[in-house]
Amino acid sequence: MENENIIMDFERRKRCAIEEAVFCEFKTPDQLEQILTLAKQNNKTLLFTRLNQEKFFMLSKHWQTTLTYHPVARCAVLGELPKLTNEAPPLIAIVSAGSSDASVCHEALLTLNYHGIAADLFQDIGVAGLWRLLDKLPQLQQYSIIIAVAGMEAALPTVLAGLVDAPIIAVPTSIGYGISVGGNVALQSCLSSCAGGVMTVNIDNGYGSACAAIKIYKKIVNRS
Repeated sequence: MENENIIMDFERRKRCAIEEAVFCEFKTPDQLEQILTLAKQNNKTLLFTRLNQEKFFMLSKHWQTTLTYHPVARCAVLGELPKLTNEAPPLIAIVSAGSSDASVCHEALLTLNYHGIAADLFQDIGVAGLWRLLDKLPQLQQYSIIIAVAGMEAALPTVLAGLVDAPIIAVPTSIGYGISVGGNVALQSCLSSCAGGVMTVNIDNGYGSACAAIKIYKKIVNRS
């Protein structure tokens, strides 16, 4: 294994309130194992995102058994997850338009949990069957932050922003077909929202949406 002089930012949480995560999609198994070794040497936990099963199983058996792999989220965790907050209900909700968005939702949920923050997940309540969203509306109106995950034309974040007083963090996803494939229509829809209070992260960026929610959450909690 060649030493590529990988430098980790293990102090990021002290500066930014969020931990460094390892984006695995374009890293080699050797690079990931070097990062794991550094983390172990420094007695640190780590969150690995965009780690598909094929690449996970390319790691040595030692690291496969050391990591906790989350196949739906396509993430892995080195170390134990912290004890979660116990608000009832939690301050953060993750809402998805369709079950095809599950991977992005679970990436966001695991990122929150990795930082010790609980969240509730509402899946498959998009506007194509608006009654499903309206049925959950009394519950959704209790949350302080909502992460809204949607593909196709991504109408869900705009509709939610018109129904609740919480800030909406919109996550356009690459789910779709025809002109919607790849998520650019969803991204442009979220960026073009006529509803106030919609903030948009990049396509499929569940991790980024959770980080934004964490920073808002910590300001809310620290001032309450």
